[in-house]
Amino acid sequence: MTKLKSTTVIAIKKDGKVAIGSDGQATFGDTVMKHKVQKVRVLNEGKLLVGFAGGTADAFTLMERFEEKLRERRGNVLRAAVELAKDWRTDRYLRRLEALMAVASPDHLLLISGTGDVIEPDDDIVAIGSGGSYALAAARAMLKHSPQLSAKEIVREALHIAADICIYTNHEINVQEI
Repeated sequence: MTKLKSTTVIAIKKDGKVAIGSDGQATFGDTVMKHKVQKVRVLNEGKLLVGFAGGTADAFTLMERFEEKLRERRGNVLRAAVELAKDWRTDRYLRRLEALMAVASPDHLLLISGTGDVIEPDDDIVAIGSGGSYALAAARAMLKHSPQLSAKEIVREALHIAADICIYTNHEINVQEI
């Protein structure tokens, strides 16, 4: 898969809450085009959070398809994710789309990719984008050594740490929690 040099998105499920956040930087090649892009969306009447990394138009197309799948599956997040991943991989048009999605609800935390992957992590953390591995490492350390922090606090701090390291990530942080 192509390395997405686009952003950092991280989602954490902790203590019955789920938080997802992203930075706000949009790049075109080696140029920063925008500083305050909203890469996290609330779906399914406030019951679901989605973050994306990759091409914006591709991500919006995939989010629309995901919303359709959610309606078809009556809000069943896991089933909708599997159906989207299946279509994304096999549909001629969709398989050209380059993005990753992080989907978060109090019951599920998922990474969905165009290669047909629907991954529910063991440690209740999903991180995507070019700064994802930095944010993931920071979040794991905070969960281990600062268990009093909330999911939202960990997401925010992990994104700031990633922004200090990754040139495709900035400090314009947007965090949502349900």
